[in-house]
Amino acid sequence: MASRVLLGGARSVCAASSPLRAARNFHATARTLADATTPLPVRKPVGAFRGGLFGFLLGSTLAGSGVYGYVLREYKASNELLQEDIYALQAACQRLNTYVQQLEEKMDAAERKKK
Repeated sequence: MASRVLLGGARSVCAASSPLRAARNFHATARTLADATTPLPVRKPVGAFRGGLFGFLLGSTLAGSGVYGYVLREYKASNELLQEDIYALQAACQRLNTYVQQLEEKMDAAERKKK
């Protein structure tokens, strides 16, 4: 008995959904058919040699510019360190020169006193 009730309810649902199926037919208009028949534009293929050569040149240019920037920064840093060392050496030489001059003056003064 319960199966008959459920079967009757299922029939009513199926009967109610059948008009919906009929309302949703898919069809193509003349405009959509015309769009489908137009061929795609022909693309000129990029050859493997040309693409590979371009990629190689681009990559080597980027790598070269990166190396150039790195070397330039390192050169500037080492040049500044060398310049600081040169200035320190120059200051040490000047201190040594003044110390030697003072010693020579003292030795000359001591020799004058002996005579």
